[in-house]
Order: sequence, then structure tokens, then C-alpha cells
Amino acid sequence: MTPDVSRETPPAPPEAQGVFSDALPTAEAYAGLLATDGIVRGLIGPREVPRLWDRHLLNCAVVTDAVPEGSSVCDIGSGAGLPGLVMAIRRADLTVTLVEPLLRRTTFLDEAVEALGLANVRVVRGRADELHGKETFDVVTSRAVAPLDRLSRWSLPLVRAGGEFLAMKGSSAEDELAAAAKVIAQERGQVQGVVELGAELLAPPVRVVRILKM
Repeated sequence: MTPDVSRETPPAPPEAQGVFSDALPTAEAYAGLLATDGIVRGLIGPREVPRLWDRHLLNCAVVTDAVPEGSSVCDIGSGAGLPGLVMAIRRADLTVTLVEPLLRRTTFLDEAVEALGLANVRVVRGRADELHGKETFDVVTSRAVAPLDRLSRWSLPLVRAGGEFLAMKGSSAEDELAAAAKVIAQERGQVQGVVELGAELLAPPVRVVRILKM
């Protein structure tokens, strides 16, 4: 695997420079990996290539607006590295752990981390609940993994006291929060609300559920 950007990869839009700054070349290289190896290995669909930037890279990058400096971050069900790998690219101050149970995905992630030269990322093959009682993080995040009730049961045990669980959700955020209220309370979570990130760049903006670990 090489970080060469494919001719099929859509060019970075103007707003990408403002989001990624000096890390934009790395983000472009990652986009190239997604558009080539990511498709060949079945990690993303071919129809996603034209919207790699607005639907995936920029969406995931702005989640870091809610992450304090120097945080340890765990991305569960990382898949092709969304959002965790993008967060690590944008914010070199973060220490990011990508948790993913499927071998073909962790193989891609390991190769991508090496190709992109990301010293702030590690890849763990396994399920989130296998880390319960072993590790905690300042921030746990995820995207399109499961409904919020199940996600909270997997994620909140990994959040240190005073840290946050940030779940990327769309229009269903409020309904999922209502359905997950009991589980969130059982896992010592306190709902901080639903925030919209990147409104100045993205339409629609990214909606993130914020849950504080008590």
C-alpha cells in the first residue's frame, strides 16, 4: 500500500485547507487510499468516492472541535478509520486507538497508519467490550456502528471519569437518546446534549451526541 493519490480520487475542496492546515497532504493521501485499496477491500463502496471529502473526511475531522488538547481517543468499530484516523490526521496532539474486530479492516488500518506516517495511532483488533476493565480514555467516539443504547453499553465503560463519549448521529439523535436513557444512566453517563459541528463548512453540519462519564 502506498499513499499515492489516485487519479480517481476527487480533489480536496477549498475548505479542506482550513480544516486540515499543514496536515492536508496526509489527508489527501488517506483519501487516495480509501478510493483505491478501500474499495478493492470492500471497506467503502465505489459510490462513496465522489463524496469522500464532504461525507467522510471533513465530517469526521470536525468532530475534533469537541475534543480537548492532548486527549487520548478511542474509536470503536473503526472500519476504514472513520472517524478515528481522520481525527488523528487533523490533530497530532491526540493519541488515537482504533478498535476494530475484523482482520481485513485492521490489516488496512495498520498499513494505512504506516503509509501515512501516523505516530499517534495504534490499531487494536477486537471488540470494544474486550477492553472493559483494562483501558480507559479521555474520549470515546464512533460513527455508524450501532443504535445509541448498545453503543453506550460498549463505549461508556471505556471512558474515564470526567471524560466524554462522542457519538456521531444524524437526525435520529434525539430519538436514540430517549431510547438509550436507561442504559446511559446505568453506565454512569450524563447526557450533555446534541451539538452541531462544522456548520460553517458543511451542509448539513455534523450532529454529535455528547455524554459525560460521571
